[in-house]
Amino acid sequence: QVQLVESGGGLVQAGGSLRLSCTASGSVFRINAMGWYRQAPGNQRELVAAITSGGSTNSADSVKGRFTISRDNAKNTVYLQMNSLKPEDTAVYYCHANLLAHGEYERDYWGQGTQVTVSS
Repeated sequence: QVQLVESGGGLVQAGGSLRLSCTASGSVFRINAMGWYRQAPGNQRELVAAITSGGSTNSADSVKGRFTISRDNAKNTVYLQMNSLKPEDTAVYYCHANLLAHGEYERDYWGQGTQVTVSS
């Protein structure tokens, strides 16, 4: 069974930084894309940034130049470095991975979510 375990959320003042981490554990055979989504109250879940197994990235226009996504394939871990945080970045951040687990079909997995709150 595969789990995505997130860490690194919290409360920070505007202009500050946070680093989120997410590790896929369990019977992982191969991880394709990994990424971060966020959902603020009353809003739909939206893509923040994603990264392929080869290291290609894409990100939302709202975070370009402030957030950086990276991954360590040896550790099955994806990171989101968030700098120059703004109050509008406040949301629950969810880790996502498209992966193949032993004995299962390739599919999407989600973390439990971690709260990021940016105070003004």
